[in-house]
Amino acid sequence: MTLTKAAEILGVDTVWFVEPSFAELNGPVFNTILADYEADEGRLLIDEAQEPLALALHGADGWVAGTFLFRSPSSNLIGLFEETSGEILQEDRAVWTSAVRDYFSRKLMAEVPPSVEDLNPARRGILRELIAGTWEKGAGEHCIDCCCGSGVGSLVLRDLGYAPLSFDNDEGLLARGLAEGRLLPEETMWIDATVASRYLGQVPKGIAIMAGEINDFSAEMWERILGELFEMTREAIVTVGTEKEALLVRQWGTARGRTVGIRENPADPIYDRWVCVLGTG
Repeated sequence: MTLTKAAEILGVDTVWFVEPSFAELNGPVFNTILADYEADEGRLLIDEAQEPLALALHGADGWVAGTFLFRSPSSNLIGLFEETSGEILQEDRAVWTSAVRDYFSRKLMAEVPPSVEDLNPARRGILRELIAGTWEKGAGEHCIDCCCGSGVGSLVLRDLGYAPLSFDNDEGLLARGLAEGRLLPEETMWIDATVASRYLGQVPKGIAIMAGEINDFSAEMWERILGELFEMTREAIVTVGTEKEALLVRQWGTARGRTVGIRENPADPIYDRWVCVLGTG
């Protein structure tokens, strides 16, 4: 598979990643797998702080790479690179991270059939009005789209000047959003939202649109998901379908020292009927 952004940074025509998915980038086993590759050439990518970002090795099957965004390279891998008398390249961590997201999003698109289209065309305008009525327009800063589904929230965030960081655990919905252009490959991650902070740092804002259904069976999961969102952001908007769910979101937020305002949104009687706005003050 040709992945233009990652391959361009590494200075090769094509490259394959040894890790099978973005969610598995923190697995140390992939250091071992990459170290077993018989290589005649290597390229070590480092970031602006001289920290390793990736190692690409060339062998009989072409260029194979592993990335160290969420794990450290083993001493065996560094020794293997030194044996190849390889080249050292440098790139900003943010640029490489975007390229890695792009790689695995395109891999998902090639392998996963999209789910059935689920977007009500009117919802884009309703959400835009909701978010614009809560926050000022963005100036290119990142905003998390937690449990993004097929991407209407990300689309609206882009409309309003934000750069989404979108993630969900439903690969079919992600594939649909990517196919429709609501999700962009370089912004999107297929990960478990209950451990999202393993893959994302602090950002100013985040949304969780149509969180739920939150019931006795799912409440613990949603508390973990939204807890991750609250920990990674200073401000957040969470929408739910019922007042009971909104009161739970407020309970979880205040337990973490957050201010939580609740309001009803009659413009959308189904998906975003109740709006929870979290702050830090």
